[in-house]
Amino acid sequence: MHRSAAPSRRGFLLATAGAGAALGLAAAGPAAAGTRPRPHPRPFGRYGSPAARRTPRTLYVDPHGRGDFTSVQAAVDAAEGDGWTLVLAPGTYRETVSVDADRTGATWIGASGDPRDTVIVYDNAAGTPKPDGSGTLGTSGSATTTVRADGFTARGITFANDWLRADRPDWTGTQAVAIKVMGDRSAFHDCRFLGHQDTLYADTRDLGLFARQYYARCYVEGDVDFVFGRASAVYEDCHFRTLVRSDLDAAPYGFVFAPSTAGANPRGYLVVRGRVSSEAPDGYYKLARPWVPSSDTTARPMLTVRETHLGAGIDAVAPYANMRDAHPWQDQRFREYRNTGPGAATTVPENRPQLTRAEAAAHTREAYLGDWRPYERRR
Repeated sequence: MHRSAAPSRRGFLLATAGAGAALGLAAAGPAAAGTRPRPHPRPFGRYGSPAARRTPRTLYVDPHGRGDFTSVQAAVDAAEGDGWTLVLAPGTYRETVSVDADRTGATWIGASGDPRDTVIVYDNAAGTPKPDGSGTLGTSGSATTTVRADGFTARGITFANDWLRADRPDWTGTQAVAIKVMGDRSAFHDCRFLGHQDTLYADTRDLGLFARQYYARCYVEGDVDFVFGRASAVYEDCHFRTLVRSDLDAAPYGFVFAPSTAGANPRGYLVVRGRVSSEAPDGYYKLARPWVPSSDTTARPMLTVRETHLGAGIDAVAPYANMRDAHPWQDQRFREYRNTGPGAATTVPENRPQLTRAEAAAHTREAYLGDWRPYERRR
């Protein structure tokens, strides 16, 4: 029988998060259910309003009707071309949202500054039937939010998928993506990504595009491969949290990272000064496994984790595993450098490939992101 942990997490998402504590407090465990707060008298905070528009290309979204639109997708549809800003008032936006490739340079701002206040959430899974009856949605089709455009920036927003295995214990398509990001120069500051399997899909539009992505001070939770894809992505000062699974009786419960970096791409996933914590028993999670998809059997997944605290939930003896025996993790580009915590203990050296100090100099945000510096720019 398949049961899912964290029904309270769905209760939290169904009810708008009110004024919350700082982002880091999300690590305390599953978010508790709450009551819908009364609308704030200044829903857009310091970012203006429809009557005092910040710029001509700023649109305001509020589920209570005090903005230009009540849904995020309606605002995206209206924001044709480059350089639009969407200011999202606190609330729960239960919808799927898609940003086409021609809507470049978009910025989304959670007006309160606390990502727990502004939640974009839906509950599709890979096994969800398509409306036209032609099959199921698949992993990519399950995404609550899909971003194809280059130059996308989000600040202070929660992206979530609250589909639960317990709802459909007979389904095999249990992937449920919170957000799929495919564009180059995609940045997320102080955001949360909530889900279970395949939460954060950091990808590219095609094999030939080495899309750069940057995640700063973000919180990501899940169980199976919950940070995955082929982007060149830097995760700086981010917190990754693994969840309890009551449908399994033994380890491993899942894997934090599942990169699918193209073989020709010299830059995969880079985790810097992060933290990996767990609700699960000690040693029940692997740090990563390589994803070599059938659509690109030449992929050479790449993950570097450096100066990061790995909690006891990570299996220190064997932190990596194979997704397919034909593509062993030892043949991929997995490296660590100066990690700390019980999950970083080197008990079997051949299972913990380390960078030298000289090699580590090539694994920095500057090296991965090149002439794009999202860590220096705020708007």
